[in-house]
Amino acid sequence: MVQVDVTYTGDLQCRCVHGPSGQVLLTDAPVDNNGKGENFSPTDLIGTALSTCMFTIMGIVAKREGIDLAGATCQVRKEMSTQLPRRIAKLTLEFNLPAKLGLAQRLKLENAARTCPVGRAVTGNIELAVSFVWQD
Repeated sequence: MVQVDVTYTGDLQCRCVHGPSGQVLLTDAPVDNNGKGENFSPTDLIGTALSTCMFTIMGIVAKREGIDLAGATCQVRKEMSTQLPRRIAKLTLEFNLPAKLGLAQRLKLENAARTCPVGRAVTGNIELAVSFVWQD
């Protein structure tokens, strides 16, 4: 179990402290929803969590296989619904991977990414579009 202590600091902002490490994360409502947009919004964190979870699972497989994924990037685009209630309608993730790998290794990493716990949690009402671009 991991504990995160969240304090509402006012003005649509929160301060989150990760129990095990003491690291602090700040959130803010986006400008289009009455916030200042000074930090990640709670919905931004969903896309961030998904991409980092996918990278983590790929990294576990890559480490086991002796593959170096350092320098890989992911661009996450979040689209909110235009209808009420306000919700995430779509997350588009484009992974750019520098590894020069064969098809079997690429598929192994891509399949690993698609099994991440966050991805399994956001199924349903959120459309997911995930692509992998291999830089050869």
